[in-house]
Amino acid sequence: MYQRSISEPDVRHVMATGEIVEDYPDDKPYPSCLVLGWHGSRPFHVVIADNVTAQEKIVVTVYEPDPGEWEPDFKRRKRP
Repeated sequence: MYQRSISEPDVRHVMATGEIVEDYPDDKPYPSCLVLGWHGSRPFHVVIADNVTAQEKIVVTVYEPDPGEWEPDFKRRKRP
């Protein structure tokens, strides 16, 4: 996050207000999802794993999506 200039409050904001754009139910050790959120005009993707047993959410990674790989709304990957 530090290397990408993404703050903890930015990530918390995305987790609270973002939209799930992809589900990964078979991820191990916990199912996860890709969440799209915005901080002003800057989009963020946050991969969040869900440890239901411990009732905790785990941030796996966070990044600013590459416009070359994603549709303009950042909700769908571009097709090759």
